[in-house]
Amino acid sequence: MPYVMVQIPNTPAPTKPPAPRPVPTSADVARLAGVSRATVSYVLNNTNAVRISEPTRRRVHEAAKELGYVPHAAARTLRAGHSRMVLMPALPVPAGPLYSQFVHDFQGALSRLDYTVVQYGASGLPADDAARAWAELRPVAVLMPGPGLGPAGVAVLKRSGARAVVTLSSERVEGAHALLLDQTGVGRSAAGHLYERGRRRIGAVVPEESGMEMFAAPRLAGSREAVHGTDATVTELPLAYTEEAAAALAARWRGLGLDAVFAYNDEYAMLLMRALQDEGLRVPEEVAVIGADDLMLGRLLRPRLSTVRIALPSGRDLASLVDRAVRNPAAAPESHELFEATVVHRDSS
Repeated sequence: MPYVMVQIPNTPAPTKPPAPRPVPTSADVARLAGVSRATVSYVLNNTNAVRISEPTRRRVHEAAKELGYVPHAAARTLRAGHSRMVLMPALPVPAGPLYSQFVHDFQGALSRLDYTVVQYGASGLPADDAARAWAELRPVAVLMPGPGLGPAGVAVLKRSGARAVVTLSSERVEGAHALLLDQTGVGRSAAGHLYERGRRRIGAVVPEESGMEMFAAPRLAGSREAVHGTDATVTELPLAYTEEAAAALAARWRGLGLDAVFAYNDEYAMLLMRALQDEGLRVPEEVAVIGADDLMLGRLLRPRLSTVRIALPSGRDLASLVDRAVRNPAAAPESHELFEATVVHRDSS
């Protein structure tokens, strides 16, 4: 049997993937900038203890940018004895425009003080249990919006190295700095305004979304406090933030016999007011409507939306409190009442 010669083509040898580029170091930046590693550290860590000329600072920053060098946060933490991370546990519900602007201002003010703000969540865990997860990140400070964090959680955070724990709530917590925000004052102001306008059968919207009760419950309580001992009543109105839910509530409004509504905030107020108007109810003749937060969009509606204007602490003031607490962790906790609720009367009430 004859042999058949089969030529097998040469297959190229597998090529090795290119080796990853080495991570640039402060020594690389120093060589490129023509300075010492100590100078690089002083410049990139914004150290004010050593005077460094502006041209030298510029060379260091340009070298770091060219190499893609970023200081190592963990190494800086070891040198300083603490991090520069300020942790804000994420709210369990979407933040409204007012709170979002406050967070933006706060982050900007802290950034100018050389801190980094990190928002972090721990789904489904009570705040004291979640504090253990937050402590793993070793923040230098924690700002806790809303209630829930107790003395045990504060102690866990401080043992992990947090120099400041600040609560943004209606209650003080042992061991923490407190910025007291009285949510009941919002409900009191809104219902009091409606009562003064001659309304006696007042509805109070309570959002059905999970997590909103931390704000909704005290606002409802405040609205009831405002009319306690009078001939007026406050009826709780659960409402989901959907057009369908608002339309369903508006459809049975006449049967409820209500002549006014405090709609929790401006967003719910605008949602419900549109549904009431679609149902043929006249605002404010048949139903007076008031919200809260004083959003710009509420001023553009017709009728213009009455609201409760809320004065949150400025981001700069809060950043200064955090910085003072970090610099002097042994100082006694500060407590500030920073909440102010003012009725803005417009056409809808």
